[in-house]
Amino acid sequence: MSEHTPQQILKGIGLAVLAMACFATLDTTTKWVSLSAPLMVAMFFRYTFQAVATTAIELPRQGRALLQTEHLGLHIARGGLLLATSIFAFLSLKHMPVGEFTAIVLLTPLIVTLLAARMLHEKVSRLRLLLVAGGFAGTLAIVRPKGADFNWALLFPVCVVLANAGFQLLTSRMARTEDPMTMQFYTGWTGALVAAVALPFAWEPISSPAVWGGLLLMGFLGSLGHFIFIQAFKRAPAAVLMPYMYAQIAFAMLGGWLIFTHVPDAWTIAGMALIAVCGAAGAWLTAHESRAAAEAPEH
Repeated sequence: MSEHTPQQILKGIGLAVLAMACFATLDTTTKWVSLSAPLMVAMFFRYTFQAVATTAIELPRQGRALLQTEHLGLHIARGGLLLATSIFAFLSLKHMPVGEFTAIVLLTPLIVTLLAARMLHEKVSRLRLLLVAGGFAGTLAIVRPKGADFNWALLFPVCVVLANAGFQLLTSRMARTEDPMTMQFYTGWTGALVAAVALPFAWEPISSPAVWGGLLLMGFLGSLGHFIFIQAFKRAPAAVLMPYMYAQIAFAMLGGWLIFTHVPDAWTIAGMALIAVCGAAGAWLTAHESRAAAEAPEH
């Protein structure tokens, strides 16, 4: 019997959709900031805000328990992977619209499931492979490579997917033993300290108050989105929440239209829809397989 009540699950779904809105707004803000601010300056503000906010909120509440872990190396690795994801996302958004970028990045759950099965030496079903192939076809419909005219900057989203897949796999492993806010704490400080080391070499004066506001908004939205998502997972199973991640594509398209007046063409919309359908179907398949495993008789 599920430990989650229907009311909790509905709240979890609502929080997950709200988190997707935060992440889409973060990406829209990042694209706008990327036109004016240096990469590592943006990363420094993004992660320092998260680190300071997490410390200020959780340290008085948890005390030294917030810092306790037997896997400091894994926390640093996780923070490094998320920082790499953010760096490649920043570079991606300099060269492509927010909606298209979001759709490609949301291939990550399909890739994570495939990699996790391979790492555990489990057989991957033909349906699962078909969904991954469908998601890849959707990506090709979005980027439409044209031989010598191919824009190599479009490889940046692929790097985002790979770094994010590693981040999610490591998160899945650590979530079994680590407190979520401890993970948030070390992730924030890893990114902030690495960016701080690079900051003197990347610093350029920023005179626009609007850009400073954008940098602060990036930090706020990143922190808020991750916090809300953690709260969603406390109220509803991951398998229930995963399909709602694809609401981020719609929010990202809205942000791209409102801020950059970008409207995807028909091929791009078809590719984004294919990724969303394959991703949501993959999430449903995972939930179905989890229920079947739980209901299987023990031997």
